[in-house]
Amino acid sequence: MTGSPDGDAGLRLALLRGINVGGRNKVPMQALRGHLEDLGYQQVSTYIASGNVFLVSDADAATIGSSIEAALGRHFDLDDELVKVLVLGRAQLESVIAHRPADFGEQPELYHCDAIFLMGIEAETALQVFRPREGVDRIWAGDGVIYSQRLSAERTRSRLSAITASPLYKSMTIRSWKTTLKLWEMLSAP
Repeated sequence: MTGSPDGDAGLRLALLRGINVGGRNKVPMQALRGHLEDLGYQQVSTYIASGNVFLVSDADAATIGSSIEAALGRHFDLDDELVKVLVLGRAQLESVIAHRPADFGEQPELYHCDAIFLMGIEAETALQVFRPREGVDRIWAGDGVIYSQRLSAERTRSRLSAITASPLYKSMTIRSWKTTLKLWEMLSAP
């Protein structure tokens, strides 16, 4: 996904990194929708307050992302270093779903699964900050995404949270697999 044209005009998914996390960078969704509509985006809607925005635009993904980042900085009191926006079209999110590892996300009672979306870095570079704990964590590289699986019974022993200490973490945004599937369902709905 990084560096490739999105090919999808129309409905987009913007993943906002670094908002409404741990009481920091608070962005009310109603106000966000209003500011994005003021920028000319249409059919703006949000899904949960963790930074998932659907909108319609014929602009390219990079232009939309830059525009949203600038609007966030103008309208909200944010730590700008934490905030970044990744814009995906249907084909890109479909690829993330279709190319997941075999059985990934199929046993939610045993494993907690996440899609770690990459923003301007390649999977090979991002993998350098992961130190999976044997028997607890597993990771796989995808196109613009890292798939992460943790044994639910051992989640407190997982090393996934250690990635937050790396400067590369600023180029990643995490969504649970359940949320990723819901976003796909919403993006692909007629």
